[in-house]
Formats: sequence, C-alpha cells, structure tokens
Amino acid sequence: MREPAAMRIRAPWPSGVLAALLFIGLLCYLAPLKPGVIALQFAWQPLTFGGIIHLWSEADLARYRSHLPLDCVLLLAYARFGWLLGTGTRVFTPLAPATQRLARLCLPAAALFDAAENAFHAWLTAAPRFDAPAAYLMSAGCSALKWVLLLGFGALVLIALARAED
Repeated sequence: MREPAAMRIRAPWPSGVLAALLFIGLLCYLAPLKPGVIALQFAWQPLTFGGIIHLWSEADLARYRSHLPLDCVLLLAYARFGWLLGTGTRVFTPLAPATQRLARLCLPAAALFDAAENAFHAWLTAAPRFDAPAAYLMSAGCSALKWVLLLGFGALVLIALARAED
C-alpha cells in the first residue's frame, strides 16, 4: 500500500521536468524571432499582429509555425503537472479549500487557453486575415488569460510554501 502513495506523491515531477525542458527548448528555438513571440501573443489588433509577422522572414514565420505542435505537448505537460501537484501532493494544504481548488485548476485552465491561442495563431499566420479583427482580440485574450493563470499558479505555490514554513 505504501508504494502507490509514494508513487502518487512523485507523480507530478516527470511532467514538470518535461514541461520545463520543453519550455527551455522552445524558448531557445524561438529566440531568433525579433520581435519575439510575447509581442505576437499580445497583438490585440490585426495591424499590430500583421506588422510583427511582416518583420519576420519566411524562414522565421516557418520557424514560428513549426513550434506550434511541440507547444501543444508543452501545454499538456504543464497541465498534467499542475493537476497532479494539486491533487496528488500536500503542497497546497496550507491554503483555504477554495484556494486549493483554484490552484488545482490554474494550469489545466491555462493549457486550454494556450491551446486556443495556438489554434488562433496557426490560422492567423497561415494567411493575412485583416478582415477578422475579433480573432486577433480573442487570440490575445487567450494569451493574457493563459499568462495570468500561469503566474497565478506560481504565486499560489509560493504562498503555500511560505505558509508551510510557519
């Protein structure tokens, strides 16, 4: 009986390590893009988005588009890590029950917004789509919500760890 419990406690770490390695790898892979990917993620308007894309060479755009499938693996890894950390460990026990539930859902929800962002970016980078301003707004909105949830999760981990030391 002890072994399954011990395995359950370790369960988040393989997906967390995978997510970290993928994040670092993608960060390095996309580093040559100027302006960077973050600027594209927060391009709320078609002209801003298009302006970034037009500063990239065809090879740069191909590089960006080629990273999207691997980014989907990344979002699955960090979603799994967050869920397992919240459900399979005691990291968040110093937090109120409602905050524990929020922490458990932060990374899976961020992954959903990340997947939507990827779908928008795949479509928006395939051809000029200046006649679809709502798509750019929704894409940037998904990016913003993803980042709020990712940073929120990090903050909740830090708060929980600080309270555990008390």
